[in-house]
Amino acid sequence: MYGFEAMTFNIHGGYLEAIVRGHRAGLLTTADYNNLCQCESLDDIKMHLSATEYGPYLQNEPSPLHTTTIVEKCTLKLVDDYKHMLCQATEPLSTFLEYITYGHMIDNVVLIVTGTLHERDVQELLEKCHPLGMFDSIATLAVAQNMRELYRLVLVDTPLAPYFSECITSEDLDDMNIEIMRNTLYKAYLEDFYKFCQKLGGTTAEIMSDLLAFEADRRAVNITINSIGTELTRDDRRKLYSNFGLLYPYGHEELAVCEDIDQVRAVMEKYPPYQSIFAKLSYGESQMLDKAFYEEEVKRLCLAFEQQFHYAVFFAYMRLREQEIRNLMWISECVAQNQKSRVHDSVVFIF
Repeated sequence: MYGFEAMTFNIHGGYLEAIVRGHRAGLLTTADYNNLCQCESLDDIKMHLSATEYGPYLQNEPSPLHTTTIVEKCTLKLVDDYKHMLCQATEPLSTFLEYITYGHMIDNVVLIVTGTLHERDVQELLEKCHPLGMFDSIATLAVAQNMRELYRLVLVDTPLAPYFSECITSEDLDDMNIEIMRNTLYKAYLEDFYKFCQKLGGTTAEIMSDLLAFEADRRAVNITINSIGTELTRDDRRKLYSNFGLLYPYGHEELAVCEDIDQVRAVMEKYPPYQSIFAKLSYGESQMLDKAFYEEEVKRLCLAFEQQFHYAVFFAYMRLREQEIRNLMWISECVAQNQKSRVHDSVVFIF
């Protein structure tokens, strides 16, 4: 019912929308980042963060601090915000919030399976998993030898079960198969989330369609660049692209046959929204592509807050907070390793 959300939205969603907009006001500003980039040690970073919403999470941490501690505590803030919103949410917002975590579940599954393949300790791997992507049977992933076992023993009872139908094979798990599994799962997840948002309709469908289409297109570009020079065939590559987005279907046909980064660039420059991203890169260069995509994503996520009475603000807030944690991790690593000259290389300013 497009245009009439204002009449009924606040009955169930008004309180939580106010909460999430309040959380957004607590995101770090450009001034905060400039101060953080001047810090000489991790304790200086902690001292500066004590005046922000991260303060209570870091206040009891003893010196010397480690980057992992800062990232862990900042992620805990994100998890607490998410859990509070999920507890208060009613349908369909609760399902929408659960969809946001499925990407982390996929990453956790891939992390455990890859780590087990390289004979890493399961407990050590579990500590590296993202807390939003945890589920009850995650520790038993280590016993699976192929994707069929992975599904039958573990994932059949998780929300990821429907996405596995496309990638169940009896092939043994190796690095290549695991990467194909990750991208196939993400494709199924993004398409499912996209359909769910379309079903919700209204402003939510309008804004989420744009955000998810951007995510699908970014993944298509990354899959293309990462598969150049591997044994992945053109057809296999095309199967990993999501069936929606600005590049679907003609851009996908062209990306599938690209042999180097400049060919990918030529394809993307035909699409006006992506011209500005590739204009920032010199020819033959792909190192700064991730940052350029992140900057464009942040711009789109901030625009989600310009409209009211829709669920996309929850997705936008979670993504912006995750970007903020990535920024803090980069700044902390640069300070810890005495590489302050590179501190601005990967920081994406949000406001």
